[in-house]
Amino acid sequence: METLFEIIQDALIDSLKMLPFLFGAYLLIEYLEHHSSERMERLLAGSSRFGPVSGALLGCVPQCGFSVAAANLYSGRIITPGTLVAVFLSTSDEALPILLANPGNLGVIGKLIAIKVVLAIAVGMGLDLLLRARRGSGAGERRAHMERLCEHCHCEEHGILRSALRHTVEIFVFVLIVSIVLGGVVEWLGPERLSALLLGGSLLQPAVAALLGFIPNCAASVLLTSLYLEGTISFGAVVAGLSTSAGVGFLVLFRVNRDLKENLRLCGVVYLAGFAAGTLIQLLA
Repeated sequence: METLFEIIQDALIDSLKMLPFLFGAYLLIEYLEHHSSERMERLLAGSSRFGPVSGALLGCVPQCGFSVAAANLYSGRIITPGTLVAVFLSTSDEALPILLANPGNLGVIGKLIAIKVVLAIAVGMGLDLLLRARRGSGAGERRAHMERLCEHCHCEEHGILRSALRHTVEIFVFVLIVSIVLGGVVEWLGPERLSALLLGGSLLQPAVAALLGFIPNCAASVLLTSLYLEGTISFGAVVAGLSTSAGVGFLVLFRVNRDLKENLRLCGVVYLAGFAAGTLIQLLA
């Protein structure tokens, strides 16, 4: 019973942390939906060229709320796929506080942040360049996605504040329920089974660590960082795992973005980037 209470408590705390970012993202989406102009569209299209840079820098702040906000902003096509991927790749969730709590890890923290930010910018800008060459600027698509996101919210009647609050509560409840379930699964498996999955000493460590990073819960980044500090997994493996560890960002993306194939492709890009970076580091070490 005590364990169940702790799982619910942890899930509630993690979900509450993201609330300001979630509400802010929805407020921005609602505002743009009802007050956007051609000038605003041009501004968004122009700023999107360097979106992955700002996304990577914001993502490296130890707070998964940015990945949640990015997922919502992407669902309204306010940011580009490359910016979303950059935020996801640079997000480290609970890893940095754990490393800071252990003396002598400043060098590791510096390397980890630098690698993840450079990786996020390179992959994000590369993805945007590739997609821009194929599809153009996408201003019309952006407007259509924002309209679809708000098609049942009746915000013309109640105003954008109430509509943003309604969207926020819906996603908050969804994330809380899923986080409780996932917390129970992780608790049932236990750290021993999860660490055994990481194939100690194997070159396949980054591949498995990158998969574990997709667990939409802070438990993934906590486990990966703890195993690295214990010497169970390599630096390459922890880079791979923390590159895919975007907190509940992916969970929110699948909830708010209706295109399942697109979501899976974005997951694939993040996984391949994390796996490739981790494997390269492990081979060079």
